[in-house]
Amino acid sequence: MNMTHTVAVDIGGTHIRVALYEPNSVTPISHQRTRSLANEPGVYDRLERAIESVWPQGHVTAIGIASPGPLDPHTGTILATPNIPEWQNFPLTAKLSQHFNVPAYLDNDANMAGLAEWQYGAGRGHDNLVYLTISTGIGGGVISHGCLLQGFHGMGAELGHMIIDPNGPLCGCGKRGHIESFSSGPSIARYVMEQLTAGEKSSLRGETTITAAQAADAARAGDALAISAFQRAGHYLGIAVANYLAIFDPSVLIFGGGVSQVGDLLFKPFEESLRQHTFHPHYLDNLTISRAALGDDAGLLGALALARMKSA
Repeated sequence: MNMTHTVAVDIGGTHIRVALYEPNSVTPISHQRTRSLANEPGVYDRLERAIESVWPQGHVTAIGIASPGPLDPHTGTILATPNIPEWQNFPLTAKLSQHFNVPAYLDNDANMAGLAEWQYGAGRGHDNLVYLTISTGIGGGVISHGCLLQGFHGMGAELGHMIIDPNGPLCGCGKRGHIESFSSGPSIARYVMEQLTAGEKSSLRGETTITAAQAADAARAGDALAISAFQRAGHYLGIAVANYLAIFDPSVLIFGGGVSQVGDLLFKPFEESLRQHTFHPHYLDNLTISRAALGDDAGLLGALALARMKSA
């Protein structure tokens, strides 16, 4: 029972996932999923109990945590995550370290997914990587010369909030024209609804609410409005990624998240736009564009990688 273990935590607005790993393994020996009940008091207590449920008899080296931001990974503080209203300037790692008497390390979930893909997934073999998750929002993670980019405040690589058009649509963060406001799932659905309201013809007319998944189904069936919504999203995504190439010059781009699963509907216009807007074509030479390999486990595996790197 002298084996050292690592605990990984993935915090979401719906569920908290906790897993226990042996050294050199990415297969958990124990796993717990519990509802976050994020809008109700006691989220931290539920997290603590979930970790206790997988805690081994042997030694634990560290706890790694992936959480929605904004947060400060340098101090382990959740600054203000919309998913969990009671966590405002919340000293998460300090509380966990005090309770469990082991080091705890925190970073945002998109960074952790990027770290996981680099260590265990589609980014293996690359030391310069840009990861984008496209779903309800757009998040990003960057590996530069084999190091996770965090920045001075620990808030670097907020790629979803790259400004594409300062007069563009309102982003979920309250600012205008971010890439998230053009190419996330809700933004694609919102564009379809706006065009329907303006009188555009579509098989989706009559729907009271529309999701990006519904729009994708309609587009595959030939609906012109739905197709144009993904063309628009891909066009602006190409502009954003052209900016990322100029800043980070990665050897691999990795796309995760539900919207990335629509395939050519999004990525054909994306690739056309990327070629059009990239500063110099040499950025595209030998550039690998890949889908994420780790699925729902990316947050947990990123937290695992973080804990292992910090405690090495």
